[in-house]
Formats: sequence, structure tokens, C-alpha cells
Amino acid sequence: MNKRRILIVGGGTAGWLTAAYLAKALKLPERPHLEVTVLESPDISSVGVGEGTFPTIRSTLQFLGIDEARFIRETSATLKQGIRFVDWARTPTAGQQQFFHPFEAPFYAEDLNLVPYWLLQDEAGRLPFAEAMTLQVRVAEAHRAPKRAGEAPYAAPLNYAYHFDALKLAKLLAARALELGVRHVQGTVTDVALDATGAIAHLDTAQQGRFQAELYIDCTGFRAELIGKAVGTSFKSVRHQLFADRALACKVPLDGNAVMESSTIATAHEAGWLWEIGLNGARGIGCVYSSSHISDDRAADILRDYCGAGHEDLAMRSIPFTPGYREQQWVRNCVAVGLSAGFLEPLEATGLVLIEAAVGMIAEMLPHSGPIHAPARRFNELMTARFENIINFLKLHYCISQREEPFWRDNAVAATIPDRLAGLLEEWKLRPPGRFDFVLDTETFAFFNYQYILYGMGFATDLSAGRSDFPQSADADKLFAKIQRFADRAVADLPSHRALIQQINAGR
Repeated sequence: MNKRRILIVGGGTAGWLTAAYLAKALKLPERPHLEVTVLESPDISSVGVGEGTFPTIRSTLQFLGIDEARFIRETSATLKQGIRFVDWARTPTAGQQQFFHPFEAPFYAEDLNLVPYWLLQDEAGRLPFAEAMTLQVRVAEAHRAPKRAGEAPYAAPLNYAYHFDALKLAKLLAARALELGVRHVQGTVTDVALDATGAIAHLDTAQQGRFQAELYIDCTGFRAELIGKAVGTSFKSVRHQLFADRALACKVPLDGNAVMESSTIATAHEAGWLWEIGLNGARGIGCVYSSSHISDDRAADILRDYCGAGHEDLAMRSIPFTPGYREQQWVRNCVAVGLSAGFLEPLEATGLVLIEAAVGMIAEMLPHSGPIHAPARRFNELMTARFENIINFLKLHYCISQREEPFWRDNAVAATIPDRLAGLLEEWKLRPPGRFDFVLDTETFAFFNYQYILYGMGFATDLSAGRSDFPQSADADKLFAKIQRFADRAVADLPSHRALIQQINAGR
């Protein structure tokens, strides 16, 4: 029987996650006619731009059979319950303004939607939206973990993801992929030959000679060695909508007595934002910015100022990027996964989510016989829709801000706002976002994620004309109070984030 060979070009998180997932999903050890190989260049390191992710990663790691405690120990991971946004709504004058985007969905009773009642409350006296709607904000701000040590791996009372060292994650995924039967070959690609139809005929490498496969998966990052340079698919830039095109990244030690955050901190600045991610033993900090609005030197000053005294000589890594994606990510026998398919920006940690979505579809759609490119059209439609929907969500963070600097005012210009988002914003002036606004199969973010951003940043939804449609205010008040009681109990019962991570790393 002829082998059906899949060649993944490039390692890193994208390459090794793809390899491990396909090996597991396709039951590689039980199917000798299948072969999955990772061809990794010894000369190229991973970008490692993202060290935070989305709760879907828990299901992925569990599916791969990776023990959660092992993952946490080997990747310096901590738990992430959401994102705290600082100074996004308005230019800071006296003190910080902040709001929280938790992973936990708002509390919903079967017969009572609390969102309209929150909107109808007196603005001066009501709690911030996320704090009113879910107990997770109080838990995260109290530096509690979302789970207890005795609870099952990947399970918890509250939804969560992780912060982790991306390079260490790639090593862990590689180890698991090899356990699942994936071949690993080191070699530098010197030539990609196409056949008469434009499909990849073979690859030549400097160290290992020639490789041939039925399916080539491009995980070569921004270089896009296969899909971009050889196959030649075009790249759709969305920089007219998302202006950030640079990042400066660094790591600083984490004081052993310092608070261990369980949320990403995203702090707006004059031409973009800064991320702060708490790892076990270090803080990953970066400055995302638009090179059209500030210089590289100014961005470096902003990063140094954020890190504070004693960090004037930071070792910064510069990561230029063009926000956008390839509309044709699967062409003939070549499919792009990860940065080779596209990258928007680090906001909301969508990079790994897009890898998960792509590899999940490849595993499910891969034909057992016949043309390998049969799923290409549908795959491209779904991935394009997912990218476009993420663009809408990311743009939301910028276009409703009232900050006064040129970067932020340019983001509010109508011509830079995607048509679909602009239409929804008009509707949301009179009603909150709802589930029928989105098609779940192509969405990364649900309607309540939009609610957290909208109402965290002070967006006004006017329900005054329909006030009589919401007469059960006493019932709503009881539910709001119940959420706060649950929050009090959770803060008292859950362990500190630091204590849980230390316990896991100690092997207990």
C-alpha cells in the first residue's frame, strides 16, 4: 500500500501543534499507510510572539493527552482568567481607568436576561458591567486561582486559559508529537519545485536531500516559504483597519514576593498598547504600536517607562509585522497554518486560536483517498470568515475609544471600520449584542465578549424607550446580589494563584 505522506515544514508552536494534533486525530500509530513528518530548519528560531491564549487550548491539550500539571511545569505556565484593560476608554488624566474582559460568560437565568437591567440602572451607582455579571472579575482581582488543587485536570469552577513560555511549549508539543509517531527531520529548504499544475512536486534541502509528499503544510512563520514564495498566493493586508504593525518584546524577572496575576494586563498608550503577562518566574512585557504614528525609539521609551526603574538597559526584541491574512490558505497540495497564513496583532491572543481552528479542520476534512485539495474551497471560506470576524472584534477595541491622540482618533474614522462592525454598532445603540448577531462556526468570540468590551469602554445602548418591557427589577436585583455573594464565597474558598502554581510545580 502506498503511503499518504504529510510534510509539515517548520517547527515552533504551529508546526508541532499541527503534527501532534494530526497524529492524534488520524490515529497515526494504527495507520501504517499514513506518515507525518516535521521538517525543521536548524538555523531558524521561533518568533514566540504570543505567550497567552484562549480557553480552547485546554481542550486541545487534553485531546493530545498532555497532562495539565506537566504542561504547567514544563512551560513556566500560569493560569489566565481574562484581560484587564487599562486606559483604553479615555486619555488618562488623573489615575487609571480599567475594565475587565473575563473568560466566564455573564450569568443568565432561563427567564431573565440581566443585561438590559444593568443598562437601565443609574450609571453613577452601578457596578462595572463585567463585575456585575460574573464573579470571575472579583476572583481575578483578588489574585485567586480559578480552580483548586484537587480538581480534575483541565476542569474548574471558572473558565480559564494560560500564560506560558512559547518556546517551551513548542518543545513539549514536539515531545508529544514524537510519542504519537511523528517523524522529525532537520534540514534547510533550498528549493521548492512546482509541477505543471502549480502544485508542489518536491522540496530540496541542504542536509537531507529531496522530500515528496501528498500534502505540504507551511508552518514557516512570516517567511511563508511554501504558500507565499513558492505557491505565490497573495496576502491581504488589513492595515487600513488595524494600524499596529510593530511590537517590542522583553522579559523581566518576577520578584518572588510579587503578586502573580491571573490575567493579561493590556495598557493603552498614545499609539497602541502594552501587554504584561505573568509567567512563573518572569514577566513578559511588550509594546504594540503603529509605526505610522510613533517612531521605534519612542516605542522603546514607552516600554522602558512601563518596566520602571532598573530596567533602562532592557534587551528588546523587535517584531515587525503586516496585519492581514491569505484568503487562499489551502492551494492545491499546500496549506498554511500559523503565521504563514496570517497574523493580525497580539490583542486578545488569537494567534494560537487560529492554529487550533486550522489544524482541527485539516484533521476532519482530510480526504482518505482522491484529490488532497478537495477540502480547499471550504477550508478557505471558513478561515477567511474567521479572520474577518476577529478583525471586527479587534477593531472594536480601538474605534469606540474616546482617547484623543492621533492614533486613536484615526481609528474612529468611519472609513477604517469594517462595514459589518459599523452596522452592528448602529444596532447596538438601541439593543445589546445577542447570539443571532454571530455564526458560531466561524467566530472566535461570542456576543458576550462584545458586551464586555462595549460596556467596559462606556458604549451607550439606549433602552429608555423600552423601559416598560423590563418590569421585573426586583428579580433582577436579587440576581445581581446573588452574583456578588457567589463572588464573596469564591474569593474566600479559592486558593491564591501563586499558591496553586507553586503547589503544581512542587509536584503536589
